Amino acid sequence: MHANKNSRAHGKRSCMKKLISMGRGGSGKTTFVALMTKYFIEKGETPLLLIDVDPDQNLGEMVGIDLKEMGKKTISELLTETFKEEGGTTVGVPPSERIESKIWEVGLYEGASFDLIAVGTKFIEGCYCLPDAALKKALENLTKTYRYVLIDSPAGLEHLNRRISTQVDDIFDIIDPSQKAFNHVERAYKVAKEVKIHFKNFYVIAGNRVPRELEAEVEKRIEQKYLGKIAYDKNVENYVLSGKSLLELSSSSPAYNSVRELMKKAVH
Repeated sequence: MHANKNSRAHGKRSCMKKLISMGRGGSGKTTFVALMTKYFIEKGETPLLLIDVDPDQNLGEMVGIDLKEMGKKTISELLTETFKEEGGTTVGVPPSERIESKIWEVGLYEGASFDLIAVGTKFIEGCYCLPDAALKKALENLTKTYRYVLIDSPAGLEHLNRRISTQVDDIFDIIDPSQKAFNHVERAYKVAKEVKIHFKNFYVIAGNRVPRELEAEVEKRIEQKYLGKIAYDKNVENYVLSGKSLLELSSSSPAYNSVRELMKKAVH
């Protein structure tokens, strides 16, 4: 564990890179982020910052971290605690600035190879405005460089409009075997451009439910760079069902090996 936020969040800036995983619900984007984490750890490309923007908050479990058990809180919980339970006002100093120190001190899990932050559920019914603003402000002030910031997005495209990060290196869109998945890729690319999210690469990856014989069809129907397919691995299902960390998967795992090869193809 690191002594405090200064050991991780502050210092000399270097070449931190932000990678976002996105896709429709059930496409395997969170699994991809967990296996991508394993890949970077095994390469020695650490420290990493993992950001769970999905309200389902599955990323922590997939990398073996229970934030509540570790005494950590989501950004939404910190907002609720500060502005509802403690009666704080949102007038004057912006709420995002008022809780930034709490994000680093109470919301950030610090590990040997990676740190983890979760946005959590909506602060008020129907709106992620304050949690998003708080996270965005904290990320803007992040001056100590992680080697990579890995962001697990919620299903759909709403998160693009939320513009939690406007400067991104790579976007990975994980697709399932459906027409809606192809539509998602087209819309995601278009929306990212429209809301001025600046990215270097937009990659498409087939989830493990896409039959290998359909890969040629996938590549033919999309304009963005197709990296390949995540291999099916029964062990991944078993680990997820039992709540076991995917970081403990054998390095010979078909799913992990496929992600390792996909990441070698990506330019970052």
